[in-house]
Amino acid sequence: MTTIPANLSRDEIQARLRATVATEGWDAAWKTGLTPWDVGNSQPPLRDILTSGRVNFPTEGTALVPGCGTGYDAVAIATELGLHTIGVDISATSLVASNAYKHEVGVKNVKFKAGDFFTMEGDFDLIYDYLFFVAISPEMRPAWGEQMAKLVKPGGYLICLVYPMDPPVDYGPPYYVRPNHVLEVLGEGWEKLVDEVPENSLEAHKGRESLLVLKRS
Repeated sequence: MTTIPANLSRDEIQARLRATVATEGWDAAWKTGLTPWDVGNSQPPLRDILTSGRVNFPTEGTALVPGCGTGYDAVAIATELGLHTIGVDISATSLVASNAYKHEVGVKNVKFKAGDFFTMEGDFDLIYDYLFFVAISPEMRPAWGEQMAKLVKPGGYLICLVYPMDPPVDYGPPYYVRPNHVLEVLGEGWEKLVDEVPENSLEAHKGRESLLVLKRS
């Protein structure tokens, strides 16, 4: 796997990513190292909300992480809550990385597999979305909302770390996003528990992300 040249700007990296995904798909981005979202650890706002006690998250049951990448956040959920956590991705290369990470940290209650979120079935106690929503075209967002409503069981939770909240553009990925875009496609049947700008975002994420936690009615 190659790495991103250090002299490229954020905009240049995203332009390369868009071109690669458009012509060769997400697995090619992983193979060529065009993974600027991979920071080597789970996201601090996720770890904080899981451990703060502010939300009474379940400690038994099953969690889902679509577009799991290297699996840092899925492992954090499995570790902090004890849920059997399933990470799915369409990139075979990312799944090699996530399974290697799983074995490195020795967490047993997490599984990584190939899968298409939009055709999945099941009842999940918790689903976490970070960068999956912004990776799909805006035309697919209503289907995302419908599928979330199907997959999160009544009383279950949805955590969305909305990022990157950059100025509006008409191209992607990542596509232009704000928290209200998520809420609009989810529709009714959800109780909003958390809607805030995290205090402990990564330095490069400060002012560019928002945390949503919703409970399914």
